[in-house]
Amino acid sequence: MHKYVFMGVQGSGKGTQAKLLEHHLDLAHIGVGDILRWNIKNHTKLAARIKRILNAGKLVDDEIVEEIVQRRLQEHDWNFGFILDGFPRNANQAAFFLESYDIDAVVHIVVPDEVIKKRVLARRLCEDCGVDFNVIDHRPKIEGRCDICGGKLIRRPDDTEQALATRLAEYHEKTKPVLEIFRRKELVVEVDGTQAVDVVQSQIRKAINIV
Repeated sequence: MHKYVFMGVQGSGKGTQAKLLEHHLDLAHIGVGDILRWNIKNHTKLAARIKRILNAGKLVDDEIVEEIVQRRLQEHDWNFGFILDGFPRNANQAAFFLESYDIDAVVHIVVPDEVIKKRVLARRLCEDCGVDFNVIDHRPKIEGRCDICGGKLIRRPDDTEQALATRLAEYHEKTKPVLEIFRRKELVVEVDGTQAVDVVQSQIRKAINIV
């Protein structure tokens, strides 16, 4: 069984990389962002609260994230393991998580803030199937339309310069102590996320000894 945590600021490509490894190893990809967007799309009780927080450019409350991740892990549909993407979010959550689960590695995808800004402001999302596009590096075949389902491509409401600056500052402040906890356990591997997608994936597999 394989159990990994993927870390990296929004726009680092960690979701893409997690999904590639998920398919390669037949793992469950538990993405916090995906779960939050599912709540919004399905108008759950949490949806309005989540939308207000995201539109302000802030990270969703730790308590909400912790609750939805715990619920997801309790489903136990991860026969071959899981990739946790976007959690833990702070030192307390990291310590609690390590008490409950043994993990094989923490993959930290490192991308400079300036590159993140360029990527995020060019990002578009299919409002129907949720696939990400980028008008610089991953342009759709038909402008404004998803290659997969033909849905309309939109910019996320929190993909603005002001919201991004807030998000980056908050991420760095909270992530540093989390990484330190994992480093003390010798679990962290770091990969340069500025490279091509296939190169990053190859380096991740090499770092965690996966063929």
